Amino acid sequence: MSSDDRSSKHLYFMGICGTAMGSVAVAFREAGYRVSGSDKGMYDPMKGFLESRGIGTFEGYRAENLPDDVDYFIIGNAQSRGNPEVEAVLDRKLPYLSLPELLRNFVLRGRHNYVVTGTHGKTTTASLVAWVFECGGLTPNFVIGGLPGNFEQGARITGSDHVVLEGDEYDSAFFDKRSKFIHYMPEVAIVNNMEFDHADIFDDIHAVRKTFGHMMRLVPGNGLLLINGDDRNCREMAEKEAHCPVRKVGFGPECDATISDVVYSAEGSDFSLLGERYHIPLIGEFNVRNGAMAVCAGLQAGLQPGTIREALASFKGVKRRQEVRGTTARGITVIDDFGHHPTAIREAIAGLRHRYPERRLWAVFEPRSNTTRRNVFQQDLPDALSLADAVCVSAVPDPEKFAPDQRLDPERVMADIRGRDIPAFYEADANAIVARLGIEARDCDVVVVFSNGGFDGIHDKLLAAL
Repeated sequence: MSSDDRSSKHLYFMGICGTAMGSVAVAFREAGYRVSGSDKGMYDPMKGFLESRGIGTFEGYRAENLPDDVDYFIIGNAQSRGNPEVEAVLDRKLPYLSLPELLRNFVLRGRHNYVVTGTHGKTTTASLVAWVFECGGLTPNFVIGGLPGNFEQGARITGSDHVVLEGDEYDSAFFDKRSKFIHYMPEVAIVNNMEFDHADIFDDIHAVRKTFGHMMRLVPGNGLLLINGDDRNCREMAEKEAHCPVRKVGFGPECDATISDVVYSAEGSDFSLLGERYHIPLIGEFNVRNGAMAVCAGLQAGLQPGTIREALASFKGVKRRQEVRGTTARGITVIDDFGHHPTAIREAIAGLRHRYPERRLWAVFEPRSNTTRRNVFQQDLPDALSLADAVCVSAVPDPEKFAPDQRLDPERVMADIRGRDIPAFYEADANAIVARLGIEARDCDVVVVFSNGGFDGIHDKLLAAL
């Protein structure tokens, strides 16, 4: 599509302050499209980000917000029936798309699409692949559900033949309950792992396996499926569903690309893969695997190992993934991590042990996701959090949304952890946790905060109080 065609297209985003929606809206604006949108409770930093890019927005959802000259209304998956703007679009028979449909129709067709999927590690791996491609001169289009440090934006449309997408298994919209990645036309698909999550969408691990299997079927015969060769679910579903070449990446001897000679340090991780040595300034086994997937994706795109090596070594990480928010005068380091699944929490703590081997490590957890507010991880959370030296867990937000017999019991989580002789404190909210750490924290402790939300600004409160 020419720039003239783009400038005549007006896209209106409902829920424009969402991480993915806002990033894609800005990417389309910078690519020459006319963009506007609305959201409830506009907030920074996304509000300021949109304003700085010249995107007009409405606060709150009202039928009268809808412009008359919109070509497509993009309805985010947080919107539902009853939203006044959704109802107006349906009543007036106006054209609408989900965000994945927008990407499929306007960006993905006819391109080399590298789709990064999995229960964990999608954002980091997609950011790594995009940076490898950037260093290799491919100037990729990308859509990533986070803020990569090397780009400082979550989405970009360049016109390149290569696209890197974070492929989420969550649903697409209220009118399309299929996983987002079903729309992404993968030529190369990466599956980092496959575990139960999103209990509001999937009933069990079998439902999760099914949707990943549907995505695997979409990879063409001239494409490639890169899977975690150490993950039984990945292996079984690839064997059952794939109609393309499959490469198993992992630590086991049966893998096609075997990771070996791993060395961890405070500066990062070094590993060998396919006869080459790589360094990544990230810590932990999960990040080594993420790096290995990025290497294999780069090789599939025709890049040389030397280029890939330089890209990995210069990777700046992703916001909210083991991100150091500051260190107090007492030498207490506060770290922000998006982890909210027991496996992600466990691996993050294990990785931080390499970076801070001589320091006491606190794990602070907010059970905020739709899955962790339920009791499906009642037994798994104590196992993960117990890898820390001390633990604080807050109350379940909006507990009334879940029946008592379905709701996580944080006090029981704490009791299980205390039974292992680990200090564990259940506190009502962020302020109470800050007060508790003000009493319990020691000089030079490390405090890692796990939450998939803002957690009432707890990071800044900790830095101020400690």
